[in-house]
Amino acid sequence: MQEDPSRPLPETTPSAPLGGILRPLGLLDLAISRVEAVILAFGVLLMAVMSVGNIFGRFLFGQSIYFAEEVNQFLIILITFIGIGYAARMGRHIRMSAIYDSLPDIGRKALMVVISLVTAAAMFVLAYYSYVYVAGVYATGRVSPSLRIPVYLTQIWVPFGFVVTGIQYIMTAVVNLTRPDVYLSSSIVDSYDDAQSKV
Repeated sequence: MQEDPSRPLPETTPSAPLGGILRPLGLLDLAISRVEAVILAFGVLLMAVMSVGNIFGRFLFGQSIYFAEEVNQFLIILITFIGIGYAARMGRHIRMSAIYDSLPDIGRKALMVVISLVTAAAMFVLAYYSYVYVAGVYATGRVSPSLRIPVYLTQIWVPFGFVVTGIQYIMTAVVNLTRPDVYLSSSIVDSYDDAQSKV
């Protein structure tokens, strides 16, 4: 199925780094992105190594790694909640954009500011409640069954991920308020291309 060639198609393009008055936000974004990249890369690689090692252990030696499933559960939490900040930075969260796409630039910009601020508020509320939950887990002194790691250490990534995502959405709102283009995130411009696209 082909789109109507007379209608421009939305496309995302990276913008120039934040400068001027927004330089502190740009530096914060850069620091967060590097930490996220390291954590996500480490988490995915460790999960792959644990899974493959467990398979080899089971089929070659007849014994699996007893803590592999537990480590993978911890890594899923880590990757998921660090990944939401990355998705926000790259403008990759699922959006229902029928109304948004039909608006002129000023309307899209205003709607993006509202969406970003409401989403940031929701992320901070979720961060608060997840922190309360993690503090409750800490108070119980629970440890994981295999590795005997305090469970709260594996769940601390939940409020951290929500806070980072909230910061990303605030940065998106600020960038949309201070720059002429419409931004899906602090570094991704919502642009249009005249080329045809196959769906």
